Amino acid sequence: MNPQDAPTRLEPRELGLAPSGLGERATVVQVSSAFCAPCRAARTVAARVATTAAGVRHVEVDVAGHEELAAALRIASTPTVLVLDADGVVRERLEGVPRLAWLREAVERAGAGSA
Repeated sequence: MNPQDAPTRLEPRELGLAPSGLGERATVVQVSSAFCAPCRAARTVAARVATTAAGVRHVEVDVAGHEELAAALRIASTPTVLVLDADGVVRERLEGVPRLAWLREAVERAGAGSA
C-alpha cells in the first residue's frame, strides 16, 4: 500500500464503532456498496478470517452514507479491503476480493506488534 492511498490511522468513530471497537490485534475494514456482487465474496473471506483468528474484527462500511470517509480513503472501487493494526493504523490495502491466504497473512503482519 502506498502511504498516500489512505489516512495513516482510522479512529473507531470513523467506522461507526465504539471507542473500544477495533480488534485487539487487527481490524479488517471492508468498504462496499449495496449492489456489488464481489463485495459479497469479500465479506465471506473477511468474516472467515475474523471468526478464525483471535483478536480480529471485521467491519463493513457502505460507501453510501460514508462519502467523506470513502473520499478520504480514496476508494476508487468496491470492495476495497483495509487491514488495520490494533491502533487503527492502515497496514495493508487491496482493491477487489482478497484471497483467504493473503488476508490471513496481512492480518498476521498487522497484528504482529500487538501480540
